[in-house]
Amino acid sequence: MEIISVDGWYLLLRWSHLLAGVTWIGLLYYFNFVQGEWFKETDASAKTAAVQKLVPRALWWFRWSAMFTFLAGTLILISKGMKGWEIYATSWGILILTGATLGTLMFLNVWMIIWPAQQVVIASTNQVAEGGEALPDAASSAAKAALASRTNTLFSVPMLLFMGAASHFPVGVTEETSLSGLFWVLAIIIGALEINGVIGKPGPMASVKGVIISGFVLTVVLFGVIGFLV
Repeated sequence: MEIISVDGWYLLLRWSHLLAGVTWIGLLYYFNFVQGEWFKETDASAKTAAVQKLVPRALWWFRWSAMFTFLAGTLILISKGMKGWEIYATSWGILILTGATLGTLMFLNVWMIIWPAQQVVIASTNQVAEGGEALPDAASSAAKAALASRTNTLFSVPMLLFMGAASHFPVGVTEETSLSGLFWVLAIIIGALEINGVIGKPGPMASVKGVIISGFVLTVVLFGVIGFLV
């Protein structure tokens, strides 16, 4: 296979998507499973130092890896569609679009909720460290970022399964399959969880164990819906 070809372009996009995605999800799990739990146990001075020096660096890699994951994934979908948009009415299309929907919401959560909220938290911490008062919306911003981050962790579990299943676990799509009905059911479930991630409460996702279990439960539900309606 010549690398300077259409297949070479797809390979480059897939490689970029995977490389950026591993970085993004790895940092997502670091924030939720490691840093967040450490913050609960450490003293105030150590937490302040981390927010000032560690968190901004981690968030830089976090948000830009999310951006490149999204852009590479979008280009893959567009490139596939240019060969014939009917491919999205296949097993591959159903699974990849479900995963892509979850991934897109995760990307939007990073750039529209988590990063803006964390900027407030970082600015407030710096202000306090310099002898000033905490910003009035610092606590609510931290809670908002934490909920969106937990929602992304929830979504990541089924998202990764759907991305892999698209090429390795075909589902039985037939002419009788109601794709519109299927997508509506999936949209309602995922949309409700995203709304909760924006304006709701963490519920069982408040703990590391809870969000992991919730992720697997959501995976079973979404995969079960596809298996039942396809």
